Amino acid sequence: MTVKKKLLAVALGVTCCLSFAGCGGDSGKQEGSADKSVAHVVETTDVATQGEKKDWKIAVVVKDSSNGWFARMDEGVKQYAADTGINAYQKGPAATDAAQQVQVIQDVINQGINALCVVPVDPAACDPVLKEARDKGIVVITHEGSTCKNSDYDLEAFNNAGYGAFIMDKLQEAMGGKGIYTTMVAHLTNASQNEWANGAVAQQMAKYPDVKLLDNPKRVESENNSEKAYQVAKEVIKSHPEVTGFVGTSSMDTPGIARAINELGLKGKVFVVGTGMPNECRALIKDGSLSYITLWDPAEAGYAMCVLARQILEGKTPQAGRDLGLKSYNNLQVSPDNPHLFMGAGWLAVNKDNVDNYNF
Repeated sequence: MTVKKKLLAVALGVTCCLSFAGCGGDSGKQEGSADKSVAHVVETTDVATQGEKKDWKIAVVVKDSSNGWFARMDEGVKQYAADTGINAYQKGPAATDAAQQVQVIQDVINQGINALCVVPVDPAACDPVLKEARDKGIVVITHEGSTCKNSDYDLEAFNNAGYGAFIMDKLQEAMGGKGIYTTMVAHLTNASQNEWANGAVAQQMAKYPDVKLLDNPKRVESENNSEKAYQVAKEVIKSHPEVTGFVGTSSMDTPGIARAINELGLKGKVFVVGTGMPNECRALIKDGSLSYITLWDPAEAGYAMCVLARQILEGKTPQAGRDLGLKSYNNLQVSPDNPHLFMGAGWLAVNKDNVDNYNF
């Protein structure tokens, strides 16, 4: 099978295609035309672009169009449209707000789409409008939405518990396998982030007996906002000076927590590991305020959702071992607890030793 080398120049030499870019924006383009001028940021094989028809319309609705994470996802969606000629486009609310996201979903449903890919703010809040989509014959794919009851399939970058365990292992490299920590998520209603945090806690309990989870608060919310993460982290540290570690799950958590650690003069004494973007966190990683960031590529995830949606539209039922033509999604695994939950294998840790390998 011929491999199409579709990497950004800045990503040359990076063996993993997990990458993020910086600025936000709502593409909102319904033309979804094969724009060959778009950046090719995702490495694919021929499998990713195979299909019988090109007149499908695929909408991707994200949590927040102003968030850099989803700007990166938009790059993947735009590349998919360029690679295939399919009308695929991304939209999202101007802020991380469940009600606003539901309205965006309603709007794209009314545009006569064939498939809807959603990264839900609140799966329960999205479920009624996702049901409406399915009732109209629209294929519904979710990402970070494993608890949604009205999606055809949920596609995750990895096993959520495994990713949480990975974060905990990296945190304990920094903490030295002892101390007290707490966990942060964007929202307590966010299914995937809470599963990551739960996976981290389970790993700590199983592997690190000299580490303890703070009794109260065990989990705090950042509202997917770096400034809020900073304020909450400062409050936790001041109220509980015994805390020496944080698990951050939102990409907004880690820089906010690291900023609080730095401002309080606790660099090298209090540690944070969690999801983040290299460019946003580079300075904090280099100055020691942030030990590691863990990540996957939202561009690849956006591309993968579109590939899966097209396959389903063309009558191909997902199954274990399915190859979507993407490095992190070339051997899908199915959850033993949910036959509609499929997982890739794409996580990465970035620290001061390799952060300069990633320019996004």
